[in-house]
Amino acid sequence: MRMSHLVGMRYKERPAEAVLESHAFLLRGGYARQVANGIYSLLPPGFRVIHKIEQIVREEMDRIGGQEVLMPVVQPRELWDESGRYTSVGSELCRFKDRTGHEMVLAMTHEEGVVHLCRNEINSHTQLPFMVYQIQTKFRDEPRSRGGLIRVREFTMKDGYSFHRSQEDLERYYEDCYQAYHRIFARVGLPEVVAVASDTGMMGGKVAHEFILLTEVGEDTIATCPEAGYYANLEVAEGVIQGYPADPLPLEKVHTPGKKTIEEVAGFLGVPTHQTAKAVFYDSDADGKPVMVIIRGDRDVNEIKLAKVLQVMPAPASDERISKAGSVPGYASPMGLDLTKWRLVVDHTVAQSNNLVTGANEVDYHYKNFNLDRDLHGVKTVDICALQDGDGLPEGKGTITLQRGIEVGNIFQLGTKYSESMGMTYNDENGKSCVPIMGCYGIGIGRLMSSIMEVHRDKFGPKWPMSVAPWQVHLNALKMEAPGVREMSEKFYTDLLAAGIEVLFDDRDGRPGAQFADADLLGVPIRFIVSERNLAEGKVEWKRRDTGESGTVAVDDAVNAAKEWIATALSDIRAEA
Repeated sequence: MRMSHLVGMRYKERPAEAVLESHAFLLRGGYARQVANGIYSLLPPGFRVIHKIEQIVREEMDRIGGQEVLMPVVQPRELWDESGRYTSVGSELCRFKDRTGHEMVLAMTHEEGVVHLCRNEINSHTQLPFMVYQIQTKFRDEPRSRGGLIRVREFTMKDGYSFHRSQEDLERYYEDCYQAYHRIFARVGLPEVVAVASDTGMMGGKVAHEFILLTEVGEDTIATCPEAGYYANLEVAEGVIQGYPADPLPLEKVHTPGKKTIEEVAGFLGVPTHQTAKAVFYDSDADGKPVMVIIRGDRDVNEIKLAKVLQVMPAPASDERISKAGSVPGYASPMGLDLTKWRLVVDHTVAQSNNLVTGANEVDYHYKNFNLDRDLHGVKTVDICALQDGDGLPEGKGTITLQRGIEVGNIFQLGTKYSESMGMTYNDENGKSCVPIMGCYGIGIGRLMSSIMEVHRDKFGPKWPMSVAPWQVHLNALKMEAPGVREMSEKFYTDLLAAGIEVLFDDRDGRPGAQFADADLLGVPIRFIVSERNLAEGKVEWKRRDTGESGTVAVDDAVNAAKEWIATALSDIRAEA
């Protein structure tokens, strides 16, 4: 490819909307252009990277028996009615009517589509197990698009779906896919991705893992203990939280004028925040009752864990809602409250500590020395507490550190949620009709590209791993009109192409500084520089963008040197997998 013909501009200025470095380089380097919020077009360099990532994914999915298919993005409402997700999924699912008035959706995942595709193709136990996958566009009306391709509304995903006769067979294949994902991430240059136990969310099922690239710019927070090999999403992470037991003291009502927050009350009474219990209110549970959560004052509610208790995603309650149900915002507690009007949820941290300060359900008053077992005898507790740095692991195996990360893939053991609701069956050896058990496996292709760019970079641009680089060699010709430079550059370009090497040739005869700035933004692993000075010695200069090495090589040896470097780099990457 000649730079003089390459579609897409590169520019020096950092875009104002770019918070992440990968987002800035995505735009500055001419990889992508925004069309609308969370919607991008890819330019040739970006498409070439995406294409290579897709090919690696295909190879690893084929290696574990995957069969590639393609399903439509636009689907009729009826499919999503069958699964129940047309009404259970919120506004992130894009719903519309076609010209005939038929209700349709833009699929953000394809469980419904794949069951529809396969339920009439599979009828015998002899056809199981199998896995089909696609690399296809999705649309999710994401309210918080950010970070370039990290979080978008329209995106490309590899999504695979497996079908099995037994849970044991699903678990065996799940492990195969788990290992395939680690190979994929290593081959694209991200061997540091970790697998994290996660919540199944709207997908359903009981077991799920997210694959997280640990980086400070990530928007996900996970609980980690590398020494113990523990990694879990905060939505499912379990830890040991320090309690503060003590001999119970008499309950005492105290005047706390104008003190509403935990910090205000604790400071006024001279106690640490862990010696308080706070009330957190949510609008309603699945039965429509207002919800009062009691948790220790120094901890926060994990709303995903709470949702499992309530069987509905919690929404904050207004002061009016709280007051109508008989409680007093800022001074609330379950003490003296008509609990028939409330869904009371008490976190286990309250049971682990004694003599807590809590509200008195009266303006300007709190109770001291609240003890759950004595003052609300018989109330069961649950774990709805968000973990913090320093919390322990069960059985004293270590302590938790919270780290940021980017989710680049996920896998789920779905069970029969979709196959059963959508009427997919097969006949076993005895002719009995059975429902297949499903797994699903996703990787965000564009997100993976931006994640690679976020990790492999310096202040000048990305440093693409050889396996996914848009080109393998970037050829710079300095002062094309100098004796021998044009002729040598053209011959070198032709020889590299003849050797099967992917080359980007900067044939624009621009200033060296501008050429090198563009080369840094394009991040090609190997750079050759043809100049009058080096040609006088029968050499060309080389620089490795991926490793930082540099030097000169004889003109006659340059093509073979490039072939050797490329082969070694690809071999090293495969060794990581």
